Amino acid sequence: MNWAIYLALAVGVLASAAAAVFLAVRVLQAWRAFKRLRRRLGKELDRLEELTGRTAASVETASDQAKLAASIAQLRVTLERFAVLRSALDEATDAVGRITSVYPRKS
Repeated sequence: MNWAIYLALAVGVLASAAAAVFLAVRVLQAWRAFKRLRRRLGKELDRLEELTGRTAASVETASDQAKLAASIAQLRVTLERFAVLRSALDEATDAVGRITSVYPRKS
C-alpha cells in the first residue's frame, strides 16, 4: 500500500510540473505576441500619421477656391470665344453652301 501512495504522489508532482511548463510556454508566447503587437502598432500609427498629413495637404489644395474660381472664369471666356468661332464657321459654311449649290461642276 505504501507504493500506491508514492505512485500517486509522483503522478501528482509530474502533473504539476507539466502544468507549470505548459503555463510558462503559454506566458512566453503571449509575451512575444504582445511585443509583436506593440511593434506593429507603432509602425501602423506612424503610417496613419503620415497619411493624415498627406490628406490635410490634399484638403488644403482642394479647398483653394481662388484658384478654382480663376480657372472657371478662364474656361467661361474660352467657351464664349469657341461659341463665336463656331457661329462664324456656321455662317461661312452656309454661304459657301449656297454658292456651291448653283456653281456648275464637271461631270
